[in-house]
Amino acid sequence: MKKYYLYVVLTRTNTVVSKLIHFVSKDDYTHAVLALDKDLTYMYSFSRRYTHNPFIGRFRRENFSEGVYNFQKVLPGVVIELEVSKEQYDTAISLLNNFIKSPNIYKYNYKGLLNSWLSRERCYENRFLCSEFVYYILNASGIADFNISRNLVKPQNLLNLNGKVIFKGDLKEYAHPAEDIYLE
Repeated sequence: MKKYYLYVVLTRTNTVVSKLIHFVSKDDYTHAVLALDKDLTYMYSFSRRYTHNPFIGRFRRENFSEGVYNFQKVLPGVVIELEVSKEQYDTAISLLNNFIKSPNIYKYNYKGLLNSWLSRERCYENRFLCSEFVYYILNASGIADFNISRNLVKPQNLLNLNGKVIFKGDLKEYAHPAEDIYLE
């Protein structure tokens, strides 16, 4: 019987925004990504649209070799593998395809940062924080339910998912493992 998996990737970069979030929250991880494969080739989240401008965010496909990630010498993070049913997987893919097909409809939820820090439940139909997006897909697919408003879910909360941590450390090494060196 075929098994189905989704992956949640949590990171903390050395950007000003990440440092601010870390300073306020004291959490180890400040960014969350949903990946469709173990190799992290297909990763999606809400983040900055332009590498050097943290004030314009959107839904996007992410890659450890591009954008903010490209400037990180070390990228601390964790990869959580979630085994899901075929129905849950299909629902998650269908929801994700809505974002992929119409990325311009969705915006980064800057107000959500403040609301989250103040523990105010406020969700906007087309605005998401990174962790809010990941949780939205997982919750709407029947994979996870933290019994809180989606806008209150922080990346750190996603460590409580019923999954298996398959990697913890420098994600630059996970995403681009060193080639084997054969000594003669």
